[in-house]
Amino acid sequence: MKYIEVTFTMDDTSLWRDMLVDTLGNEGPYESFVETPDGLKAYVQTPQYDAAWLASTVQAFPVPLRYKVAEMEDKDWNAEWEKEHKAVLVQYDGGSVWVRAPFHPHRDDVSYELIIEPKMSFGTAHHPTTYMMLSYVAELPVNGLRVLDMGCGTAVLGILAKMRGAAYVEGIDIDEWAFANARENAASNGVELTFKLGGAEAIEGRFDIILANINRNILLADMERYAAALNAGGSLLLSGFYEADEGALIAKANTLGITLKSKKSREQWSAIQLIKTADNN
Repeated sequence: MKYIEVTFTMDDTSLWRDMLVDTLGNEGPYESFVETPDGLKAYVQTPQYDAAWLASTVQAFPVPLRYKVAEMEDKDWNAEWEKEHKAVLVQYDGGSVWVRAPFHPHRDDVSYELIIEPKMSFGTAHHPTTYMMLSYVAELPVNGLRVLDMGCGTAVLGILAKMRGAAYVEGIDIDEWAFANARENAASNGVELTFKLGGAEAIEGRFDIILANINRNILLADMERYAAALNAGGSLLLSGFYEADEGALIAKANTLGITLKSKKSREQWSAIQLIKTADNN
């Protein structure tokens, strides 16, 4: 099958790249996406490509987009993707997590092995933010706790939490592709998670740990909902932002009675652990 590759560039990828993926994948026929430093590559089967739809979508997008279109040579793209998609070994104090696709080899020399079929969802451990969040989930005590995985993507974080003995794990994602993919990945790993389709408004009940690997703007906007759902003494683990943005997130958390306990950095990306000091709800 022949594919069309559309390369988008934008001035600010922190919020708008995710919105573009959602628009192309849910409103249009685009099947897969690759993040680039300044934008996104999107792929659609040649018979499904509609130049007029693409032009109108770009024109209606909230921020300026630049794009170029190229026809890819005809080849077995599944085989190509499998060849390029690498498994990831996440190393942390005390062990390691092997995150692989179904076509990667099994390993016996790791603490945990997760089988993740990413499809169009975010969360394969290749990105520094997912790597750091996985190391947090692997290091922190979760046995018997209630865990919420916000913006769960592939559900890689929630699956690891359940493997480590969490009593209840819930994943929420606004993207229908991610919702379906997360359920498939949980089944593939033999763990039972609860999933909801939606955003922060879908949060119900209270949790001991809340994981949110999203982006700076959404984290700031939804922090109050996270705080309301977090038990006193519980951990709020955040990533999806650069080290330069740590201050804004910590300051917002402090206004809600949540304080910094630890942080990690990797390739200029940041992950932070915040603790709710008291229950004011």
